Amino acid sequence: MKSKSVSTDLTKKKSTGGIVDTAKTIVYAVLIALVVRTVAFEPFNIPSGSMVPTLLVGDYLFVSKFTYGYSRYSLPFGVPLFSGRIFSHPPKRGDVAVFKVPTDNSTDFIKRVIGLPGDRIQMRQGELFINDQLVPRRKITQELCPDNVFDMCTLYVETLPGGVAHNILKKTDQGPVNNTKVYNVPEDNYFMMGDNRDNSSDSRVAFGGKLNTPDDEIRYVPADNLVGPARFIFFSTDLTAPWWQFWKWPFAIRYNRLFHGVN
Repeated sequence: MKSKSVSTDLTKKKSTGGIVDTAKTIVYAVLIALVVRTVAFEPFNIPSGSMVPTLLVGDYLFVSKFTYGYSRYSLPFGVPLFSGRIFSHPPKRGDVAVFKVPTDNSTDFIKRVIGLPGDRIQMRQGELFINDQLVPRRKITQELCPDNVFDMCTLYVETLPGGVAHNILKKTDQGPVNNTKVYNVPEDNYFMMGDNRDNSSDSRVAFGGKLNTPDDEIRYVPADNLVGPARFIFFSTDLTAPWWQFWKWPFAIRYNRLFHGVN
């Protein structure tokens, strides 16, 4: 009887030890994931077509958290443990960057860095001018517009000052977003635009506000609001397979976009 009792106690200890070890493993894994997410890379998904053709709805990508340094918005839930940026490195013109939209300082947006501090930005007849200099664009082809398949859009390669060349999509050169006033980018702020130029809530429209609103505090993105540049796409789906139709998942994956860098 005594031997049986000892055996039972050992079994209970092993069982308890196994549960504790499993709990420790889970806690360590969560802590490591939080550290990586805070200081290294954070995943984001693309919910809208404002960055077509560079990014598509259904793309999942990693953003580098350390490239621009860290602000309160680098932390989960934007906890205000410190002010300003530490280890700060300014973004480059042409970066595709995630930031907290200045209208609420909590919603994540992703756009391209077009205007740097001190720049003058203007749209004239659909063409971009930076510091009164025309930004050249070269027509590639015409294709169906992603937001309206009954319209045709033109695909261009635009080359920004500094040499960054990227694709943009244009439906028209008319309308208020294609003919704007001159925007003077303040110190420590950035002017952001989507690559889908006629279907993007960006600095031209004060992120969904009025086109020429005098409230420029919600037009320009403060340096502190930057999260980081998008680095590469790790997953992409065309959204044709509902979550419950698992047998269709392999056919909805855009395999040609997996592990592609974001330019």
